[in-house]
This record gives sequence, structure tokens and C-alpha cells, in this order.
Amino acid sequence: MNTKFPQVTTTIFAEMSQLAAEYNAINLAQGFPNFTPDPVLLQCLEESLASPIHQYALMPGNLQLREAISDLILSTENIHVSPIDNILITAGATEGIFCTIQALVSPGDEVLILDPGYDCYELPVILVGAEAKRIALNEHFLPDWNLIFNQVNKKTKLLIINTPHNPSGSIWSQEDMDQLLKLLSIHPQLLVLSDEVYAFIVFDKKHISARFNELLRERSIIASSFGKTYHVTGWKVGYLTASKYILDEIKKVHQFLVFSVNSPAQEAFARYLPLSNPVALGAFYKSKRDLFKSQFESSRFKLLPCDGTYFQVLDYSAISSLSDKDFCIWLVKEIGVAAVPLSAFYGDKKDQKLIRFCFAKDETTLLKATEKLCKI
Repeated sequence: MNTKFPQVTTTIFAEMSQLAAEYNAINLAQGFPNFTPDPVLLQCLEESLASPIHQYALMPGNLQLREAISDLILSTENIHVSPIDNILITAGATEGIFCTIQALVSPGDEVLILDPGYDCYELPVILVGAEAKRIALNEHFLPDWNLIFNQVNKKTKLLIINTPHNPSGSIWSQEDMDQLLKLLSIHPQLLVLSDEVYAFIVFDKKHISARFNELLRERSIIASSFGKTYHVTGWKVGYLTASKYILDEIKKVHQFLVFSVNSPAQEAFARYLPLSNPVALGAFYKSKRDLFKSQFESSRFKLLPCDGTYFQVLDYSAISSLSDKDFCIWLVKEIGVAAVPLSAFYGDKKDQKLIRFCFAKDETTLLKATEKLCKI
């Protein structure tokens, strides 16, 4: 087979999860919770399954769900987003990101990806014949605005941002958002794709959405995830918010990629959102982060700051000189715990002796894993 994408292999998340299964290791590599969803959400799903909603949903999504999302944004951000014109239900945030790039980026355009970044950003850019340009974040995994301003030019169509940030857990400040606003005011052709799937998983700092300012709302596409927020990653339901003129273009791709998203799941979320309080998610995961961190006080690992997401980055340089990927393989085979090497998030596979763990696990799992790790 003459492969179309020789640079693309199986994702590191699938690779490490498979290795963890082979060696019966505790899987803290892939970002998914191992505890059950809210029983109220499951009850909403049962009620949905018993109702006559088993055929195609509307292409833009269940209207009641879009109205519930609009109400959620109004209650948490004090911003009105039209459920008719500005919200699209997607098959997970990843499908929304893919459709956005396919719809808005053309051959010869440039797309800026902040490095390190999630691995689903680059392939859609390559697929449309555009150029994916990586721009390094600073040592705190926050934007280096001098670099960004110097890289944006007339060919730059899209800047992809991610806050709270996977893999580092960093969160953009108000100053960062103000710089983004300044960048857009200078470059009228530039759009922003803001990956905000961990928006409700924040601890000591506040998440600021790209919706916060009128100009940003006009030029930004925000990707969100019910799977991340409500512990149901396997349901694969997310949503985009954007201006009507942008979202109308994205729908042109969405309708031929999936047309519509799982009807019972959409109905379940439509019933559940008015009953839920996603803002409480921060305190829930903060307790897990704090438990995870507390177990490493006497270890040789160094923990980096984590202000959001359910990921913790550790520096193992005092323990081993192995590459981060080889160290992760060694952890699975010899220690029985799976992690993800941070080099997988870099375009050039930069190795800084850093690895990422997912702490979205029950207490027993976290204690068993940290007990093994702290014996190293």
C-alpha cells in the first residue's frame, strides 16, 4: 500500500493502553475516567431510550439540547449564544475540530499549532493541503506572544489554542486572552479554533473562554465535550459554538461526515443539563489531583504545576536517562503503571524527560498506582 500519510502511526494513547492491557498494568495513560457517571444522567438515558427518539436527530443537533447548552453558557458565562444559529452538536469534540479545519482552511493556508499540543490538530490540516506550523509554548506551557506575533502573516488562516491545556494543565490568563484579541485586531483574516474541552475542570485559576469578548466570539470556534465534563467519553458527544457565518460552513462538512449524532445520548443530555452543575466539577477533580500529588512527597519524581484538566505531568530526570517513551514502556513492563510520554505531543518529538498521568480514577486506583511509582 502506498500510504497517503506515512508520518501518521497509531496514537500514543492507543499504543500505551494496549501495552497496559498486555501487561495488566494500571492504565493512567489514556484520558478517561474509570468511575461511573452520575446516576441521574444514566436515568435520563434510560428515559430517553424509552421515548420515540431512535431515528436521525436534526443535523445541527437536538434542539432541546442546543437550548440547554445556550442556558448553560448564559448561567456560567453571562453570554447569550443562539441555540439556532451558534451551536452545533458533534460526534465528540474531535469531530468538531476536524470539520472546522476541513471547512475553513484551504490549500496554501497556514495553520498555527501551539507546541506541545493534542495530536488530532495536525492531520486535518495536512488533509486539506495546508501547512501546519508549530509554535513552541514557553517553559510554563503558556503562549510566547512574541513568537506568535512574528509567525502570523497574510497566509495564516487559523490559530489553534487549547486552554485548559492538554498535556500540561496550564490555563491562559486574562493577559493572554487580551494578546489574542490584539492579534485578531491586527490580522482580519485570522480565525481561532479554541479547544476548551476541559473548561469545567479547573482548580486554582479561572478558565476564560474565547467567548468572553465580542470580537473573539465573532472570529472564534469553541470546541466543547460532554464526554470530558460528565465522565462519558465513550458516548462521543460534543459541541461547537461559533458565529452563524462560520458555523454554516462547518455544517457543510458535518452533514456529510456524520450527518447527526447519537439520538438517545443527545436526548439524555437535553434532559440532564438543566439538572446538573458542571461548575462543581473543579472541586471534584481538585481532590483527586491533590490526593495524587500528596503521594509523591517522598518520591524522586518532580511534579509540575497543574491548574486544570485531569492530567499531571511528572519530571523523571532524577530517576532515569531513558527517553520518555522508553521510560513509559519500562514503567508498564517493570512497575505496572502506564503513562504517556510528553514527546508525543510535540511536532519534533522533543524529549524533556516528562511524562503525563491521568488522575481521573477512583481513589483505590490512584493509591495503588502511586504506591508502585513511589517505590522506584
